[in-house]
Amino acid sequence: MGWLRKTLNSSIGMKWLMAISGVLLSLFVLAHMAGNLQVFLGPEAINHYADNLQHLGALLWIMRIGLLTVFVTHAVAAVRLTQLNNAARPVKYAVHTPQVSRYSSRTMIYGGFFLLFFVLYHLAHFTLGFTHPEHFALHDAQGRHDVYAMLVLGFRQPLVVALYIAAMGALMLHLQHGVSSFFQTLGANSPKYNHIFRAAGPVYSAIIFIGNCSIPLAILAGLLPYPVVGH
Repeated sequence: MGWLRKTLNSSIGMKWLMAISGVLLSLFVLAHMAGNLQVFLGPEAINHYADNLQHLGALLWIMRIGLLTVFVTHAVAAVRLTQLNNAARPVKYAVHTPQVSRYSSRTMIYGGFFLLFFVLYHLAHFTLGFTHPEHFALHDAQGRHDVYAMLVLGFRQPLVVALYIAAMGALMLHLQHGVSSFFQTLGANSPKYNHIFRAAGPVYSAIIFIGNCSIPLAILAGLLPYPVVGH
């Protein structure tokens, strides 16, 4: 276990763990958004998609456990890297005026904690059905879990939409810095491509923000038909 102890005590090792776990989480966010966007195709599309996921059986739980492991690894690496950075600078600056770092990079740790809170709420709302059990219990005419109805009914509440958009804003800032930093961690440094690496984070984060926010905003605006509630 010497390699693990060495990694945990190395800022380089923590940066690599953060980069690798961050990329995996970023890809999950993209895939999750693509699946959810099927709500614009109507109840049949989104309910069929969700039903197919449920029929993965044990594989679905393996994926969930794997995702949880990656999420915890990312969080632990972030906290540990913060500790290492603070230990390397035990005396704080008398006056600290950032010259180069972006706002997104300086708020990563705080945004991370907010996203953790949101993920727990999101799971309680749409995965476990704790917050709105009456929505979670709905089924469509084919007996499938009515994800379309759950989404539309859930996002008809302005407070829920506001929380969701705030969380997507925090995620956008997180991705904006994290995706671009991934290339830096890999040592990718070329005058010819640096502008592409720097733009990757803002572009990717904007796509995720717009895609995810389009769903609750469309529902709140009444652009998606109100569901025919089943049983």
